Amino acid sequence: MNISKRYDNYPAWIVISSNLLSITIYGLGFLIMLRLSWIAALLYLAYIFAFEYRLLNKNCVNCYYWGKYCGFGKGKLSSVFFKKGDISKFCSKEFAWKDMIPDILITLIPFITGIVLLIQKFNVILLLIIITLLVLSTAVTGFVRTSLTCKFCKQKDIGCLADKLFNKS
Repeated sequence: MNISKRYDNYPAWIVISSNLLSITIYGLGFLIMLRLSWIAALLYLAYIFAFEYRLLNKNCVNCYYWGKYCGFGKGKLSSVFFKKGDISKFCSKEFAWKDMIPDILITLIPFITGIVLLIQKFNVILLLIIITLLVLSTAVTGFVRTSLTCKFCKQKDIGCLADKLFNKS
């Protein structure tokens, strides 16, 4: 296996880029849900906050990057709110595609909502938002993860559930 350069702390431009991508995806999802109703939009935001909280509290605390800048900056953020966990627990459980459902729902909920809203009443701006959401959450996210973040991750060398899932040998 060819191990490329690994970061102890990721460069700021990678952390900023990956977070801008996430914030943009969340923002587009919020805009779509807002077209449905304020309540739907606020519930969507609550889901995002719960998702991020669970990630920081359950995964990031056990990661090599706890207290450091991972590709998403979450190791540093996790250390502000939570005590360090056990790095050996990071990769101790089984991880399957069903475990990706919470991640997928962040895009799928507004995407399906947007399609339904388009069927009810076509709107070019909504169509562009949906297309942008789809491109950012698939191709651009794939590029960021493979070329900017996961490629340089030290946790991947120690053990990473997502790497095991996506890169089965």
